[in-house]
Amino acid sequence: MREIFLAKISMSTILRTIEFLALSLWLGSDVFLSFVVAPGAFHVLASRDQAGAIVGYSLTRMHLGGILCGVVFLLARLLRTRTFTSYATAPAICVAAMMALTAVSQYTVSARMAALRVQMGSIQATEAGSPLLAQFTRLHGISVALESGVLLAGLAATYLLVRELIVR
Repeated sequence: MREIFLAKISMSTILRTIEFLALSLWLGSDVFLSFVVAPGAFHVLASRDQAGAIVGYSLTRMHLGGILCGVVFLLARLLRTRTFTSYATAPAICVAAMMALTAVSQYTVSARMAALRVQMGSIQATEAGSPLLAQFTRLHGISVALESGVLLAGLAATYLLVRELIVR
């Protein structure tokens, strides 16, 4: 009986660790891209178009990885709690919000920005008064707001996960 109890505790601990790991990987990649990769690319590369291409490529990979981390988080949570009601808890809702914001960013905003990049040919060479550039700039602002929402929801989810451990 004691061995079954220890095995259950161990599995629960492993699954909770996977929840924390998935969330941490997602948040870490978001922070790294936002505060290291993007500013570094625009500082180091000679062309803003090249820097934008690197950031766009990285952002796509981060978005897909983030959605995967969200799926892993929710699956680990379901396996740990063995009930779908665990999806109605604050940490799970935060992760679902992160996934939704990321999907909107990737499949609508980033897709529109990529299409505008193709239309302009070169963002760097596009005239300042261009309606295409104005639309691109507006979408960039939306992208930054969505990514900020993902980061804030992730920080909230982390806090709430820790709180779950303390409240028990």
